[in-house]
Amino acid sequence: MMRVLDVGDGGVLAEFDTLDAVLALFGALDEARPPGVDDLVPAARTILVRFDPRVTTHEAVRSWLRRTRPADVRARGHGDSVHIEVRYDGPDLDEVGALTGLGVDGVVAAHTGAVWTVAFAGFAPGFGYLVGGPESLHVPRLATPRTSVPPGSVGLAGEFSGVYPRSSPGGWQLIGSSDAPLWDTDRDPPALLRPGVSVRFHAV
Repeated sequence: MMRVLDVGDGGVLAEFDTLDAVLALFGALDEARPPGVDDLVPAARTILVRFDPRVTTHEAVRSWLRRTRPADVRARGHGDSVHIEVRYDGPDLDEVGALTGLGVDGVVAAHTGAVWTVAFAGFAPGFGYLVGGPESLHVPRLATPRTSVPPGSVGLAGEFSGVYPRSSPGGWQLIGSSDAPLWDTDRDPPALLRPGVSVRFHAV
């Protein structure tokens, strides 16, 4: 089910019951943006459509949302593909191996064997919430978050994986580290991990 709300003069917010529904519609919308639609901003349960009111209208955007057929973006991704090298040396790797029953080698194999998709971005510039990993890697957040997570840390939390673009507090289980340039203001676009991008991790 989708609920659609107008947001100011140049926005429409679509609300969904599940992340899967967000991903499915976002993939289809992003492949066929009509004139006047400037940006699509997916989140865990919503998609914000930002548009130029000089070009299109709330009514036209609402109609576009409702007639667009969802796509299976979890299975295939719909954007660029990114490869990220990871040193599997995280402080929680042993614990994740025990929690999942996979052991350290099994966690690394499962993490590198999946094709992940950036579902949405948030928390910090360049931080992408990645989905598509096996259920065997679903682990809880830490009971007590760290006050400082090193930049480049690769983590797991619930169904998500992610890479911290800069030092910050965080409660994800850290399984590795990477030197990938996740956020670069001199790059266009600055974020390496953007919604819809497919991601493969490689052990180094």
